[in-house]
Amino acid sequence: MRSLEQALQDHELIVLRVIGEWWDLDLTGADKAACIRMLAVTLPQLDLPQEMNYLLPGEAAALAELVAAAGRIPVAAFNREHGEVRLMGPARLEREEPWLDPASPAEMLWYRGFLYRGFDETAEGLIEFYYLPDELLAQFSQAAPAKIVKETVVSYLEAVAAPSKTEAAVTDAVDDLTALLALAQRTALQPDRLDRLNQLLLNPNTDRRSLLVNLARDMGMLREMDAGVRPTRAAVSWLKESREVQLRALADAWSSSSWNDLCHTPGLRCEGENWGNDPVLARTALLDAIPRSSDWFRLDDLIAYVKETDPDFQRPDGNYDTWYVRDLASDTYLTGFENWERVEGQLLQFLVQGPLTWLGMVETAASENGHDVLYCLAPRALAWLANEELAKEEIRVPVVMQADATLMVPFNAGRYERFQAARVSQAEPVIAGVPFRYRLTPRSLAEAREEGIMPDRILHFLEEASGRPIPASVRRAITRWGERGVEARLEAAVILRVRDAAILDTLRTNPKTRDLVDESLGELAATVRPQNWQKLCQAAAQLGLLLDSDVESF
Repeated sequence: MRSLEQALQDHELIVLRVIGEWWDLDLTGADKAACIRMLAVTLPQLDLPQEMNYLLPGEAAALAELVAAAGRIPVAAFNREHGEVRLMGPARLEREEPWLDPASPAEMLWYRGFLYRGFDETAEGLIEFYYLPDELLAQFSQAAPAKIVKETVVSYLEAVAAPSKTEAAVTDAVDDLTALLALAQRTALQPDRLDRLNQLLLNPNTDRRSLLVNLARDMGMLREMDAGVRPTRAAVSWLKESREVQLRALADAWSSSSWNDLCHTPGLRCEGENWGNDPVLARTALLDAIPRSSDWFRLDDLIAYVKETDPDFQRPDGNYDTWYVRDLASDTYLTGFENWERVEGQLLQFLVQGPLTWLGMVETAASENGHDVLYCLAPRALAWLANEELAKEEIRVPVVMQADATLMVPFNAGRYERFQAARVSQAEPVIAGVPFRYRLTPRSLAEAREEGIMPDRILHFLEEASGRPIPASVRRAITRWGERGVEARLEAAVILRVRDAAILDTLRTNPKTRDLVDESLGELAATVRPQNWQKLCQAAAQLGLLLDSDVESF
């Protein structure tokens, strides 16, 4: 449609500088023509098909669609699928800096130099298109036909996306255990530091979390130390394995674990301190009975089969009157063989819908009539039960370091890289279907330094994990923090404003109020800490001064 140099002419100088910063070009000065020449030389040298691996799923999908459409798509159609690029003049661009918080995948591509906009003649008249300049589009036609490119990107998107509800079996136990190991590294799993724990897990179920932590202990990945629970070298080895190897290791550990499934079965409460049941016996009975097939079966049929062929799997002595198992719904003890379905049956149901599902071995669903629970074994479960060798390789995509100091870790990035990211940055709440997000902050950098991770090591990790140069803004920020520490801080505060400076002087000098007024903001204003504003109102009232307030709460 147009050459790259022609396309760049349409950009404001500040946008050219932003694009240059992405690619480590220092486009200073006011010579727009010089900036265009440097970008026109640099951008075609990029391996654009390879660069797609470093884009977020939405951005990669937008670029793939553009390539598949021979490099141009009408603006209106592209906006519907991939969002719009907000058009701004130089002053607004400088004021709002939209490249730091792109509003859409299209806008992200725009500020990287991967998307341009212009009019072109068609049979229907003059139409405005988003397009790829000739030099960039040529990379794809040389690498592969558009159809192949699109299929490649679709495969990539499937790799980086979190598993959907229709996937054969969930595998997010691996991801949540990674989060728990990272949390143990930073907090030693001390209760007073776990206030955000549930926000960091894809599945915050407390029984599932208990199982994962216990399996990690059984596998030697967590160890009790003076400061609390910490990860070991065994954890690092596990984190570096493929997802399938990690799941197999968890399933192996569960099969022999002392974690008592019965005590976690929904609807039941095991009372008393000394329990004589062996959880391995229940798992063995279930795994022996379960059909070696990927077909769908009724869970009730499996439970009925176990009752018929091995009813005493949990109580070899056949005595059903010695355990204190309370039914929470009726608040009664369940004794006698007549309650087999409510104890043994409930346990078998939990083993399938709980641990085996959590560990990615089983998928469950409701029948069409909604009355029955169905289950089927995942291929990895069949391989596990047959003790077959695993494929240890997997597709792993790089992490993405963004210019706003946010680190995006796709679902199929390495778990070890995610663990390392959590050591140097602040984890943000997880959102299903969205890459894990981490943010570099002064606090996270300080905590990393306390562990001996210095700024140069952080820069090296980010560059290695992303497979590309770190955005210049992030490099500057980390280097500057290493040299100067915290230079600015955001704090919540209440603003006290007075009509007369003498009132503020009185509040600052009176013993009842002076400790409640903080920094001055001129002669007629000062800050008050959020926890002190009500105390200040009460103390000022005792001095005969009523303070008006529109503060509700913090």
